[in-house]
Amino acid sequence: MPDSVQPSASPTASPAAIPPASPVLLDSAGATALVASYAPVSPIAARKDIGRIDVHMGKFIALSPICLVSTADAAGKQDVTPRGDPPGSFKVLDEQTIAMADRPGNNRLDTLKNLLENPEIGLIFLLPGTNETVRVAGTARLSVDPALLESMAVQGKAPKCAIVVSVRQAYLHCAKALLRSRLWTGDYAQPKGTFPSISRMVGDQIGLSEEEKKKREAATEIAYRDGLWAPIS
Repeated sequence: MPDSVQPSASPTASPAAIPPASPVLLDSAGATALVASYAPVSPIAARKDIGRIDVHMGKFIALSPICLVSTADAAGKQDVTPRGDPPGSFKVLDEQTIAMADRPGNNRLDTLKNLLENPEIGLIFLLPGTNETVRVAGTARLSVDPALLESMAVQGKAPKCAIVVSVRQAYLHCAKALLRSRLWTGDYAQPKGTFPSISRMVGDQIGLSEEEKKKREAATEIAYRDGLWAPIS
């Protein structure tokens, strides 16, 4: 579906359509039958995974400022995290290899710890204003190659390490999800103040005092201002 195509209306979910607290779930046989009831995959969709980064996907990735990264631990427990950087930071090294920086964060290290146990990784690259996306899957290893890290420096700050992905699956994904969400139109944007600060919300969740919440708000403001590409010393 072309980027210029948009739904003609701005639908909203019906306020009367309240979901049940405990929906009825299918058993294994019912779920198998449901999946089997879908129409067959179209010939083009079946063939579009070309298993490599071609010129079109390479250009898309080079211009993309954000990627959603999916990993899992040895037990299969999933994690999805956003990775954002200026365009050009996601590197297509060749048709089978992509690299991305590991920037400073909260040091939970969910992605890196998962990759130590399970190298499987899935990526979705987004490009603002474009409703199609690029989907990639493969296996990942970590690198501290100085030349690679220096090529990813922003404001003179190189990352501590890079995630290097060996591509197994790669294809362009159609625009329907982003058209439904109107992600780039701003139609569903929420006004500032809809939510309290993240420091205050997390503080509520883990039981911080009011004084501790205020300290965390101040620290987060500094981190957002000065620590996007290097840890705050």
